[in-house]
Amino acid sequence: MQNWHLLRAHGRAALAAFWLALALPATTQAEEATEYTLKAVLYYRLSQFVYWPADKPAPKPMSLCVVGKNPFGNALAQLNLSSGSAEIQLAPADIAACQMIFIPRSEAANLASWLERAAPRQLVTVSDIPGFARSGGMIELPLEGERVGIVINRRTAQKKGFEFNAQLLRLARVIEP
Repeated sequence: MQNWHLLRAHGRAALAAFWLALALPATTQAEEATEYTLKAVLYYRLSQFVYWPADKPAPKPMSLCVVGKNPFGNALAQLNLSSGSAEIQLAPADIAACQMIFIPRSEAANLASWLERAAPRQLVTVSDIPGFARSGGMIELPLEGERVGIVINRRTAQKKGFEFNAQLLRLARVIEP
């Protein structure tokens, strides 16, 4: 019973950090906080709000990959230093070792190829490429005015057995193209 209370407290703390990252406008934070600093926080924390398929529980540590040109600078590494709960891979040779991949805008011309490579794999796809979710990706992080939004393609995720925390779904714009 005590473990349940710890799990609930940890979940609430993670959700509070997630909400805080969403609530802070991208242009009014400290100088070093950029659009991609916020997106790094969201990408790093998203795994806590994704329910993995029952037959394949979420791996520990989670392997978060960034393909193509890394737009986050050292923000992901700094986040990982504070919690150490993930393995960060930049430009992995093979995405087979990844549980989540971020496809940056620099890879927009190669989007179809990345989605094709991800299709046979059990992984969550995330991007900030406009229209990513409608193109078959799972989670899009668009800049909406001064805030970073979340767009979820639930149908694509469900085909792979993934589901999302209800609180994340309330924050996101859910599409089912």
